Amino acid sequence: MQIPVIDFKTYDEAKPESITELGEQVSDALTGLGFMAVTHIGVEPERLAKIFAASKAFFMQPDEVKNACAYTNPEDNFGFQGMLQEHLDPTRPADLKEAFTMRSPFKYSMDDTRWPSSEFRELILDFYQLCMQCAFKVLRAFAASLGVEKDFFVQYHNGENVTLRLLHYPSSGADISSPEQLGAGAHTDYGVITLLFQDNVGGLEVQDRDGVWQPVDYVENAIVVNTGDLMERWTNGKFRSTKHRVQPKIGQQERYSIAMFVDPDDDTPVSVLDSCTSADNPGKYPPITAGEHILEKIRASQGYY
Repeated sequence: MQIPVIDFKTYDEAKPESITELGEQVSDALTGLGFMAVTHIGVEPERLAKIFAASKAFFMQPDEVKNACAYTNPEDNFGFQGMLQEHLDPTRPADLKEAFTMRSPFKYSMDDTRWPSSEFRELILDFYQLCMQCAFKVLRAFAASLGVEKDFFVQYHNGENVTLRLLHYPSSGADISSPEQLGAGAHTDYGVITLLFQDNVGGLEVQDRDGVWQPVDYVENAIVVNTGDLMERWTNGKFRSTKHRVQPKIGQQERYSIAMFVDPDDDTPVSVLDSCTSADNPGKYPPITAGEHILEKIRASQGYY
């Protein structure tokens, strides 16, 4: 399946009409599928290659080295998670992947033993800041399309719940215990948007409106962007939070990806926008704070009920 590709080369904050035009394209993509690919948004291939290299170097280490950086609790949502430690679909077998999860990484100094090295930390913090700038461009396009102030969504993203994840789907090292076991179980993302950087191995699938799983075609030098649960609530279902999954790579080629989950700060009030309601289309979702929704989802995926 070819997802819509939107070129952000024309984005110019000095020319609001450029953002309005991009907002129309973004709205069409996210209303239809909830997924799109964006190009020319500010991530150079050379910088991305450095992050992928650091990710591969980390995951290639022995388990005892990686476990020294182990994830400890869903409240921090920070650290290494090995194979079979996460259930993105809590009703299915554990995911066949390993991850290094870093929510709000600036909170953690180099004294925190979960950082593999000072060089790794510096590289991550630099990339995290770059991704935030890319995300803000998308959020401003959202604002233009939804008739709210330019930084309406940006203001709620100070990094408290913004999470960078390095992901590795190994080609060996675990057995598939069930036909239902996946690299990443079927799920929707929790927050506003996700930026996904991936290699050309494939494996990502999205569920279309008919409930059919469709493999997503790789788009070179593009970032896959999808909307999550809280954006679906804000837009009264207009921007879809689409269920997706990743097939396992066990016995096949290794897959690496990097995901930036752009989720609002804990106290952010999420209520259906007036521009997304009408007499014929009243609000479908009650108000909620971002923090309570996100923590509930994380706890379920990590087996904390």
